[in-house]
Amino acid sequence: MSNVVKALVVDDHPLFAQATKQILDQMDRVEVIGIVGNGEMCMQMVEEHRPELVFLDYNLPDIPGSKIAEQIIKKYPGTHVIIFTGIDVSDMFNALVEIGVSGIISKESSERAINNMVNCILDNHTMIPLMLFHRTRIVDGSSSEDVSLTSDEIDIMCMIVNGYTHEQVAEQIHVSKRSVDNYLKKIYGKFGVKSKAQAIEKFVQSKYYSDFNRGG
Repeated sequence: MSNVVKALVVDDHPLFAQATKQILDQMDRVEVIGIVGNGEMCMQMVEEHRPELVFLDYNLPDIPGSKIAEQIIKKYPGTHVIIFTGIDVSDMFNALVEIGVSGIISKESSERAINNMVNCILDNHTMIPLMLFHRTRIVDGSSSEDVSLTSDEIDIMCMIVNGYTHEQVAEQIHVSKRSVDNYLKKIYGKFGVKSKAQAIEKFVQSKYYSDFNRGG
């Protein structure tokens, strides 16, 4: 248990990234090998250094954190991925668990909580806030595969996943921002979600996103 493990911090906010690194640097069992600010650089570092621990911001500028986590875990199942985020991801907890992340923790957590999380994971356990634990149902019968989206809705969601604002989407498809808002309301209804973050999570798990990435 005394072996030092390599850790990678993935966060596009320099202050948060440095603060996370400082906390991990103080742990006897952990050596931080670097900080990167996007998904592409994360995958490069993981492939080059094979860290045992990846502190991964959910909200990255290029690729959703969930997709990066999924790629890491599929290629390197021995790597522990911790979603470390400043946004509320409680609605996506089931999806993140299904991907195989080792932990989910808020950036507002205390240094002690972060230390506890790392130690739990290195001992093959995990921890979640009690409030989330009490209201989480691990098994969810809903499926993104059953949702039927139109070609316009698919195009809109692809742009949203890639970071387009509602105004930018409207410009691309030559409609008003209100029309984009109405499109998104319909998409939320089809996915059975209430927020953009939830819709993105459902979409990136769907056949539509897979087909889009394959160019089909």
